[in-house]
Amino acid sequence: MEYMSQEGYDKLVAELHELETVELARVKDAIAEARDKGDLSENYEYHAAKREQGRLLGRIRFKQRVLAHARVMDMSRLDGETVQLLSNVTMTNLKNNSQMHYTIASPHEANLREGKISLKSPIGEALMGKHVGDVVEVNVPAGILQLRIDSISLE
Repeated sequence: MEYMSQEGYDKLVAELHELETVELARVKDAIAEARDKGDLSENYEYHAAKREQGRLLGRIRFKQRVLAHARVMDMSRLDGETVQLLSNVTMTNLKNNSQMHYTIASPHEANLREGKISLKSPIGEALMGKHVGDVVEVNVPAGILQLRIDSISLE
């Protein structure tokens, strides 16, 4: 079971719909066009289109499995006392005194550019269940980070 936000669920449904309707039709057209060119044994375009179709069908099956096991979080049942999925966390790196702000997201919604980190990332795992004022040590590739949780909120 994979918990996610309503926004993340809706985005995944839209991506799946796009893959099934637009992308799959485009690949099928490319296969048909390449097939019309004659001898398939030495037809590079045909083999490339078939490989693309295989990759696309794999992505479609993966997204279908994720959606089949997805559960949308009920935001009304969450509290802002501890860090949990969908929490907005502001913290301070005690080594350089810089402040960071992240939203804890499911692995399928994680996007660092949007400030969403996976609950399965080293920082996400270290923050889960912690309270405001707690200091956590996180082992990351650059070394050990000491982070103090300054605030926790829900969107």
